[in-house]
Amino acid sequence: MNTLSKKTIDKIEKTIEQALLTKMESYSPETKNMPFHYRLLGKDRMALFSFIHSINTTFGISIFEPISEIVAKQKFAQVKHQYILGNSISEEAQSEIQHIINDLSFGKNPDKIEEIKRIRKVAKTRNVNSLKTVKVDLFVKDFNGEIFLFDLKTAKPNISNFKDFKRTLLEWVAIYLFNNPDAEIHSYIAIPYNPYAPKPYERWTLKGMFDLKEELLVGEEFWDFLGGKGTYNNLLNCFERVGIRIRPKIDAYIKKFK
Repeated sequence: MNTLSKKTIDKIEKTIEQALLTKMESYSPETKNMPFHYRLLGKDRMALFSFIHSINTTFGISIFEPISEIVAKQKFAQVKHQYILGNSISEEAQSEIQHIINDLSFGKNPDKIEEIKRIRKVAKTRNVNSLKTVKVDLFVKDFNGEIFLFDLKTAKPNISNFKDFKRTLLEWVAIYLFNNPDAEIHSYIAIPYNPYAPKPYERWTLKGMFDLKEELLVGEEFWDFLGGKGTYNNLLNCFERVGIRIRPKIDAYIKKFK
C-alpha cells in the first residue's frame, strides 16, 4: 500500500533519475591514471567504484533534500529545502547557547525543551549580531504553525563535529525566535538511513550532547514523520524502480571506460 500519492511518487522518481543522469553527463573520474588498480580490477570496475563514490558525496543536496521537500508537501502547510532562516541573532542568545554547550561538555544531561526555553528568554533583546545568511536543509511548518528544522547528515556523521552540530541546532532556534519569539519550534539532526540495519542505529555516539528524543530522527523515523507511516518503504521502492529503469544507461556509461 502506498502512503505517497501517485503524483508524489512520480515527482520523486523523476528527481532521482534526473540527478543520476545529470551526474553521468558531468562526471569525470578525479584520477585519470591508476595503473595498479586498473590491472588488478579493470578500468571499468574502477570507473564504477569512482562514480558510486561521487554519487554518495552528492546524495544529500541532489537527492535527499529535494525528495524530503516533495514528501513533506503531502502532509505539511509549508515546506522548503535550503530555506533562508535569517542572519540576525541576539548577543544574549549566543551567550546562552555557549553556556548550554559548556554545561553539556561538563556532563549535564541534554534537555532540548529546557534549552529552547532558555534561548527563548533572550532571543529578542537589544544587542543584535549579524551573521552570514543562514540556510536550513529542510524547513517544515505544520497547519498549527509548529516549526520543524532539519539538518540532514550522512549516515555516519563525524563524531568530532558533534559539538558543532549541536551549536547549529541551537543557533537555528535562536535565529528563528529573533523574528518569531512565540513560535513553537524544534530542530533536528536527520539521518536518511540506518547503516547498521537491521541492528538499531548506534545512538550512543550522540549521547551526552544531544537529546535523542527531541533532536534525532533516523531512517524510517525521519521519512515517516515527513510523509506518514509507510513512506520509508515507499521510497525504497521508488529507488528500486528508477535503478531498474536506468541500469542500461549506467552500464553503457561504464563501458566507455574499458
